[in-house]
Amino acid sequence: MLRRVHLIAVLGILLAFTAACTNKKSVNPLAGVGSKQPDKVLFDKAMDAMRHNRFDVARLTLQTLINTYPDSEYIARAKLAVGDSWYAEGGTAALAQAEQEYSDFEIFFPNMPEAAEAQLKIANIHYQQMEKADRDYTHAKRAEDEYRKMILTYPDSKIVPEAKRKLLEVQEVLAEREFGIGRFYYLRESYPASIARLSSLLEKYPLYSRADEAAWLLGQNYEGQMARIRNSPTCDAKGFPRGCVSEAAKAKYAEEFTKDAAKAYDKILTRYPLMDRAEDAKRRLAALHQAIPRPTKAAVAQNKAEIESRGESSMMQRMTGLIKKGPDVAKATQVGDPNLVEPEPIAATSVVRQETIGAMGMADKTAIGAEIVKPDQPGLAPSADANSTIQTPLGVTIKDPTPAPAATNDPNELKPTASADSNELTPNAGDQNLPPPTQVNEIPQGASSSKDSAKSNNDSTPASDEDISSSKKQKKKGLKKVIPF
Repeated sequence: MLRRVHLIAVLGILLAFTAACTNKKSVNPLAGVGSKQPDKVLFDKAMDAMRHNRFDVARLTLQTLINTYPDSEYIARAKLAVGDSWYAEGGTAALAQAEQEYSDFEIFFPNMPEAAEAQLKIANIHYQQMEKADRDYTHAKRAEDEYRKMILTYPDSKIVPEAKRKLLEVQEVLAEREFGIGRFYYLRESYPASIARLSSLLEKYPLYSRADEAAWLLGQNYEGQMARIRNSPTCDAKGFPRGCVSEAAKAKYAEEFTKDAAKAYDKILTRYPLMDRAEDAKRRLAALHQAIPRPTKAAVAQNKAEIESRGESSMMQRMTGLIKKGPDVAKATQVGDPNLVEPEPIAATSVVRQETIGAMGMADKTAIGAEIVKPDQPGLAPSADANSTIQTPLGVTIKDPTPAPAATNDPNELKPTASADSNELTPNAGDQNLPPPTQVNEIPQGASSSKDSAKSNNDSTPASDEDISSSKKQKKKGLKKVIPF
């Protein structure tokens, strides 16, 4: 008996010693929660299921929370978490469900900070499904629209820089698509269609990595139009053969196309002076006997920052790009603001019409005239030449812009005979030569402000040849073209 008592005492001492030496503390999973917050218990359970990739269990738990506790403070987070579960699960069907859940969250909780996150994830859904530039561009276009919506709707959000960066990458893919189509039309000698595509590209996506190449092809299109007009047959005294062009019309068309080509080449030198096509643009302007512009220091600095921000795809990325579904966005710029406004697209027919009207010598290419004709009023009937058309050498029929002869006045027309109002205000002859008012904020000539003395990116002084050559990226030579490091 005594032996048993001693054994029990020793075991008790060992047990007490072991409990005193251990550092582990028992953790209550409901500590700090309390039995009066079952909605938080459900929310934590759903979050734990999502961390373990049990998305079905997480969604069922969140739906139980939403349906059982509609006034809970976790309702907004629960609705957003349902979309997150679909988003994390992945797949075409799951991403479509996630987009719907995020859209519902924006509708029910538009003023919450998480609404911007929901809109960003909607755009990311289409960004993940975006294909290459020569494939279906549906998701790329949807991603561009959703990123624009996020930036314009939530301009003060902290995730706006991320949305702008992704938008620049999406616009790089869309610009590459437009460039491929414009180049295809150029190779097929469909110059008006190529001009329409490339002009829209340069207007919508000025930060495109191959914008200088697009402007170069645009100038080549105008020169192709010029060569086509010069090679067309000349009309004789009777206007034959069919499709001929008179010498005067050829001269006007050549002048118009020369101006347009020079404008395209000028854009390369003034907006993209450090890119590869700058020297080619100078040679073409010299061949066309046009003035060669000089870029400003601000344009050189801007173009240099854009070039330095672009990346290069590694050899492994280029190899996997052959079997990869998504596009390569390494060359997208990381500086500058993306275009947030969708300009009106340019049609090929409008290009031909403007060129034809410009060659005919009209001052305003976009002027549209209208005339109200009453059929029961004599003397105002439209002439037979009102609906006449002209077949242009470019293959498009347009309405004759020549103004119709003035109609004769009807002798039976009633005319007002009221005398002039004696109280009508008439301008005084002495007030017409008054000098303009002085500007309060005008800086006198010769004075310099503090802003002008500091160097900034808004420097409009012309850049020298040393500035341009020092800013250009040095090309690799010899074995450096092969060795990537």
